[in-house]
Amino acid sequence: MSFKFGLNNPVLVPLLPITGSFAVPFTAYFTFLSARVVRHRLEGKQPLGDGSHKSKSSSSSSSSRSSTSSRGSSRGEQLSDSKLFVASRAHQNFAENVPLAFALAAVVELNGGNRKILTGALGALFAFRVLHAELGMQREDALGVGRPVGYYGTLASMLGLAGYAAFLVKGFWGF
Repeated sequence: MSFKFGLNNPVLVPLLPITGSFAVPFTAYFTFLSARVVRHRLEGKQPLGDGSHKSKSSSSSSSSRSSTSSRGSSRGEQLSDSKLFVASRAHQNFAENVPLAFALAAVVELNGGNRKILTGALGALFAFRVLHAELGMQREDALGVGRPVGYYGTLASMLGLAGYAAFLVKGFWGF
């Protein structure tokens, strides 16, 4: 019995082609969110943190002042800090949720999950993350309609992936 080994018969084939192909749009969007945070840091001259400590002190000082001009300037500072805070939270929220979803997707794919289902789940997850940030967090008072849709959609996507991953290995449960 002979064994063919060489360039025509690759030993290592892509193990996660679906999950791997979604790495590009998720990484690009993560980079965009990161750049937005950096832009707001540079505009607000805030090299570290999100500026929330300033908005607390400026809001208490503005309430003690009675002139409208001082309130207006502190309100402008609050809005500047708020933009940085919201951008930071959108970026952090993405970083908190997407790695677990990718781990779940990898488990599904490595255990023989349907590629169309996995593609749909990751595509939906990407749409939900963009909705959450762009049509939710970035809207006035961070209360856009995309925020709850993105939040619940993200949870549904991750629960769906987890349930599907568990279903694929149900034979190992002893039932």
